[in-house]
Amino acid sequence: MQLSATPYEERLTAPRSWWLISFLVGVALALILLPFGTLPLLGGLVGGTAAAAVAASSYGSLRIRVVGDSLIAGEAKIPLSALGEAEVLDAEEARAWRTHKADVRAFLLLRSYIPTALRIQVTDPDDPTPYLYLSSREPERLAEALKAARAAAA
Repeated sequence: MQLSATPYEERLTAPRSWWLISFLVGVALALILLPFGTLPLLGGLVGGTAAAAVAASSYGSLRIRVVGDSLIAGEAKIPLSALGEAEVLDAEEARAWRTHKADVRAFLLLRSYIPTALRIQVTDPDDPTPYLYLSSREPERLAEALKAARAAAA
């Protein structure tokens, strides 16, 4: 497998505010355990913060990559030959495609804290999926990487 001419990899990490929320979950658990003493209070603070941080980290661990002749989005691996045109969506258009324009058959890789996205048509006649919707902080760069990988494969 050849690497694409313009390699692309993006990790959809959770926003920084979620780490503060993780700490506040730990504080809340510590306050719940306060009547039981100091040691349970500290255990609640550490345990609650750690559990919330693990949840935030796992939610923000999805990756979008263009590798060789494939697009890897989360658990999905799609050959570039099955994909059509890519459309960069600004925040307003991305919200429309997440809500009233959305097709239930589409593959959606959504992250609500990322306002922009890329919508890619699926051209494979055997695939019932009409398009891919990928939340991305850099949709223009992803579209360029897809175009360059298609050109390199041809």
